[in-house]
Amino acid sequence: MKKILLCTDGSPYSWVSYQYVAWLAKRIDITLEVLYVSDDPAKAAKTNDWSGNIGIDSYQKLLNEMVELESAKAKLDQKKAKIILQEAKQFFSDRNLDNLKLTHETGDLIDLFHDLERNNDLIVLGKRGENANRASQHLGVNLERIVRSSHKPCLVTPQKFQPVERIMLAYDGGKSCQNAVRYLAREAFIKDLQLHIVTVDTGNQEKAIEHLESANNLLQQANLKPICLLLHGTPELALEEYITAQNIDFLIMGAYGHNRIRQMIIGSTTAQMLRNSHIPVILFR
Repeated sequence: MKKILLCTDGSPYSWVSYQYVAWLAKRIDITLEVLYVSDDPAKAAKTNDWSGNIGIDSYQKLLNEMVELESAKAKLDQKKAKIILQEAKQFFSDRNLDNLKLTHETGDLIDLFHDLERNNDLIVLGKRGENANRASQHLGVNLERIVRSSHKPCLVTPQKFQPVERIMLAYDGGKSCQNAVRYLAREAFIKDLQLHIVTVDTGNQEKAIEHLESANNLLQQANLKPICLLLHGTPELALEEYITAQNIDFLIMGAYGHNRIRQMIIGSTTAQMLRNSHIPVILFR
C-alpha cells in the first residue's frame, strides 16, 4: 500500500484521516494524492421549465438570476477547494511528507472515482463528512458508495485519532479476509504491533477453528506471532466486545463475508462495525 488516495471535504473527520495517513507515512514510504471534488455547477443549474406558470419574461429574468448565482457559487467552490487542499498540503509538509499530489475535480465523486483509484493501492476517507452532525447515526453517503464500488482496500477513519498499538483482523475465511491475511504477512509496518486474529463461531465450530488455524499458520510463516481467539455469539456483538475488552486500536476485515445475499451493499457485519466503530477500519475486497 505505497500509493494512497485520500478523499477530503475539509471536515473534522477528514482531518482525522490526515492523522492516520501521517501515522502510516512514519512506518512505510508512501506517495499520497489528496482529492477534493466539487459539485458540478452545470448540473446544479438545471431546472424545470416554469415559463408557462410565471410568464416568459419573468421566467427569463429568474433564469438569468439563477445563472448568476451558480456562477458565484462555482467561484466560491473553487476558493473552498483551494483552501482545503492547501491546508492538507501544509499539514503533511509539517510532518515531512512531501511526496504529495493535490487533485481538485468537479462532478460526481463516484463517476470520477474509478479512474482516480486505478493508480492507487489504498483509499482513505472519513467515516462521515460535512453533514456529520445532522446524521450522527449514519455513515456518510459517499463512504457507502465508495466502499460498495471500490476495487481497492478502503481505510475508513473515525471521529478521533488515537495511537495504534493493537491491530485486530476479524477473520471468517472468505476471499476478502484471505487477501487481508496475505497483506498482513508481507507488510513490515505491522511487525512491532500486537496482532489479534479473531474468528466468530456462528454455528460450525470445526469450520471456525479451521479458519483460525489457517490464518495463524500463514502469519507464523511470516515470522508474526498473532494472538488467536475463537469467539462465540452474534458476530457484531462478539467483535465489538472483544475490541473494547482488549483495547484494539485498528480493525481489519472483509467488506463482504460468505453470505453476500444477506446484504448486497456491504456485508451486514461490516456495515454494523463501521457504524459503531470508534477505531479505524480497513476493508478488503
